[in-house]
Parts: sequence; C-alpha cells; structure tokens
Amino acid sequence: MLDLLKDLWAFLRVRKKFWMAPIVIVLVLLGALIVLSQGSAVAPFIYTLF
Repeated sequence: MLDLLKDLWAFLRVRKKFWMAPIVIVLVLLGALIVLSQGSAVAPFIYTLF
C-alpha cells in the first residue's frame, strides 16, 4: 500500500497534476473510514451518508 502511494505521488509530481492530490487524499480517507468502521456501532450511520 505504501509503495502505491509513493508511486502515485511520483506520478503527480512528474506530470504536474497537483490538483489531483486533494481528490486522492479524500478518497483514501473515506476508504479508511469505511474499512475501520465496519465492525463498530457507527457503521449504519456511515452507510446512510453514502
């Protein structure tokens, strides 16, 4: 996973696509939120947002 993020950052830096960085960060945070909240009591409330 860390290698993927490093490669993605290198792509963004070389191609000068810095506008994509906030999109990628938000997607990673949302994915982490969903994965970490699957086993908790908060999960039904998270899924109603989407």
